[in-house]
Amino acid sequence: MEGVASGKALIAARAAAVAADVDHAFDLLLSVPADPRARLYEAMRHAAIGGGKRLRPLLVQAAGDLFNISRESVLRVGLAVECIHVYSLVHDDLPAMDDDDLRRGKPTIHKAFDEATAILAGDCLHDLAFEVLADEETHPDPFVRVELVKALALSSGPAGMAGGQMMDLVAENASFDLATVTRLQQLKTGALIGFCVDAAAIMARIPPEARVSLHGYARDIGLAFQIADDLLDVEGDADIAGKALGKDAAAGKETFVSLLGIERAREQARMLVDQAKAHLHGFGGEADLLRAIADYIVERDR
Repeated sequence: MEGVASGKALIAARAAAVAADVDHAFDLLLSVPADPRARLYEAMRHAAIGGGKRLRPLLVQAAGDLFNISRESVLRVGLAVECIHVYSLVHDDLPAMDDDDLRRGKPTIHKAFDEATAILAGDCLHDLAFEVLADEETHPDPFVRVELVKALALSSGPAGMAGGQMMDLVAENASFDLATVTRLQQLKTGALIGFCVDAAAIMARIPPEARVSLHGYARDIGLAFQIADDLLDVEGDADIAGKALGKDAAAGKETFVSLLGIERAREQARMLVDQAKAHLHGFGGEADLLRAIADYIVERDR
């Protein structure tokens, strides 16, 4: 129990610091201009600043601990991946997609502003991610920056997050088996989580063949994260989650919970967390935050 308590304390301290750093960086990057673009910047700020778990920037920092990556570099890469994550939420919430009114405890962008502004805000956050990665402040080596850009593009495009979202849309009118649901979530959720861990290895110039254990960790926590999300969708509190729950069941989509049942899904998530931590056996205390994140993923309430 002492290890669990210390892990929670570590998560709380580092997550708070990461959230503050990310909000400050967005505040600087999204300064509202005194011209007709002001509404667009205000919408981007509404989406990006405040709220959210900031799990992805935290993961970048946790993986950065393994290789002693500079604070500035992991912050900028974490900011880039958060830009992609937030853009995806803005677009997912649109009436043409999930049609949600609430996100992170406040009105979604198309409700707070309008649909056209929401589309543009999402587009610009997507662009901002690659602008941040391509800047030499992120890493002095241009070859590293190019690899980061390519890796984020792959994990967020049709072979990653966007491809998974397309499968999720198809799921409303199809019956997916467990293998297909697993593939969907590996793309929609897992690919971006995988980038967060891989990015640190890229910045440390670790060759791909030496990243196998990190890929295993990322794969397992990505699936555990989605199983936990499916459980929250059934058992969670919408006020705590800051968003509508129960939508997958209402849309008739197959999920890990609908296919496995609540207890088996919970057991599977715990097993994946144990496997994820086992992948880190070659690391010492520098991997403590990664281990704590794995536990947090299945214990969270939002």
